[in-house]
Amino acid sequence: MTSRPPHARVVFGLRSADVGALMATVSMSSIQLGLALSVTVLDQLGALGTAGLRLGWGGLLLLLLVRPKPRDFTGRDLMACIALGAVTAGMMVFFMLAATRLPLGTASALEFLGPLTVSLCGPGGGRRKLWAAPAAIGVLLLTEPWSGGIDVLGAGFALTAAACWACYILLTQRVGDNVTGLSGLALSMPVAGVVGLLVAAPTQLSRVTWQLLALMLGLAALSVVLPFILEFLALRRLTTSAFGTLMSLEPAIALLAGLVVLGQKPGLLPAAGVAFVVIAGIGATRAGARPASVQAPTDDHRAPVPQ
Repeated sequence: MTSRPPHARVVFGLRSADVGALMATVSMSSIQLGLALSVTVLDQLGALGTAGLRLGWGGLLLLLLVRPKPRDFTGRDLMACIALGAVTAGMMVFFMLAATRLPLGTASALEFLGPLTVSLCGPGGGRRKLWAAPAAIGVLLLTEPWSGGIDVLGAGFALTAAACWACYILLTQRVGDNVTGLSGLALSMPVAGVVGLLVAAPTQLSRVTWQLLALMLGLAALSVVLPFILEFLALRRLTTSAFGTLMSLEPAIALLAGLVVLGQKPGLLPAAGVAFVVIAGIGATRAGARPASVQAPTDDHRAPVPQ
């Protein structure tokens, strides 16, 4: 009897790529719901205060939940975790600044240019790169740059978040492949929390009340801890190219969250853009599993055994 190829591993009847795609989808939904709810408190905390508190709580929760051990890290791993924490903070801070000036779906679509670049430049062959084309069309329809109505500063913030997101994808997979379990994430997120709080402290944190602290704790659990854990695990099952293109679903999810939570109604062209990015996201999940030989070490430090 022939053995099953490593990329076709099955868990509860699902291939590894399918499990990774499901994790990424739940992660995106959780992030966008949390972001939409965060927008409702921007008037009280500001963009920097909102992002800083979410990151701070998220880092503390992950540190307490996972409790990383020094023996889990080499010197290179430690530096990678610090770099991952810095770009995570940049991704969330700049996105919150963009969300103060742009509709949630538009900001998310521009931020998606980061994963799209990863998809275009990463390995995986020409067939997967074809799925980046409808994703790019979807982003254009969502942002409508020809209309001239987009806020330039807001777009700049979103594009900076996009660059951070591209670095986040690459660094997350680097850390996940070399550090056991969730220890890498549990170290990088406190770094992100410190950076976020340092950025917010000079101007925003004086507005904090006990009620806002409790609210931001809940939002951190919803839009930081849960989704980042899921993304971390998903990147162990998907190539960076497949994961990057799968993230094309996020602008569509953001558009829906903006509609339901914030009452931001999309026009006809943004709705068409949603269809394009959904098509691209579904296509990217096909043949997207990573070979078992490059998947991350397991918790007992043994390499995965091919089936």
